[in-house]
Amino acid sequence: MAVLLLADVNGGQLATDSVAKTLTAVAGLGEIHVLVAGQGGDAAAAEAAGLAGVSKVLFADGHDYCHGMAEATAALVVGLASSYTHICAPATAAAKNVLPRVAALLDVMVLSDVTAVIDSETFERPIYAGNAIQTVKSGDKVKVFTVRTAAFAAAGTGGAAALEKVTGATAEGLSSWVEDKVAASDRPELTSAKIVVSGGRGVGSEADFALIEALADKLGAAVGASRAAVDSGFAPNDWQVGQTGKVVAPALYVAIGISGAIQHLAGMKDSKVIVAINKDEEAPIFQIADYGLVADLFQAVPEMTQKV
Repeated sequence: MAVLLLADVNGGQLATDSVAKTLTAVAGLGEIHVLVAGQGGDAAAAEAAGLAGVSKVLFADGHDYCHGMAEATAALVVGLASSYTHICAPATAAAKNVLPRVAALLDVMVLSDVTAVIDSETFERPIYAGNAIQTVKSGDKVKVFTVRTAAFAAAGTGGAAALEKVTGATAEGLSSWVEDKVAASDRPELTSAKIVVSGGRGVGSEADFALIEALADKLGAAVGASRAAVDSGFAPNDWQVGQTGKVVAPALYVAIGISGAIQHLAGMKDSKVIVAINKDEEAPIFQIADYGLVADLFQAVPEMTQKV
């Protein structure tokens, strides 16, 4: 058996954390080849070759695969698919755009957010906002799936995989790149941060969300938000943690003014240590919190920030 892992590459840089965790997930499935697609990805390909467990790196140095162009990348993957029994990627926005197209072109099912690989045909994935685990057995000739990386530790470095340049179809004319708008931030990436500080509707306003950001900056943490906070305009969409946002599993998750709706818990309940601050002692968030503080966040958070 052989596995093709589609690497997440942004601006020519390898998303090392997500790729390394996906490597851990599929380590028992056989020889693993990592596909790096996009012009200017030489450094990303070299970095992928240094990850433990990688047998070969395939580098498609074509401009058509840049900027996350899903149709072209899917065509490339399908052209390589005959050599593989499994095609996978970390469950990022980019992969969730590409792999369903790959599965459709191969006429197979796609499995999203896999949290455990039982054997070459059997996988586990969460359903009902994480309240149940579904075990799926696939008889497809090629298994196509994304991996929820929060469930796995990252593979180490020290590998020395061979690098091979490949070419493939580009699906010309289906779409074209116009512009990338990237928000610059000095904070860690939300999905890979070791500490996350999140605010909810209880924060009250966009201006008061500065309390959350100040504590996060003191802790060297990423900033998250509940859907209620995002919908209320307190925080941008890319900060949303939850079933319809990002899934995180940091070493420390601080939930401030978050009641603990099931949709939010689905995105952060695998965090190693959960700290909750809420003035409502009946808030559901306290049921999963390791440490809970029943207090007014407008008094507690500035005091915490000062004492850190």
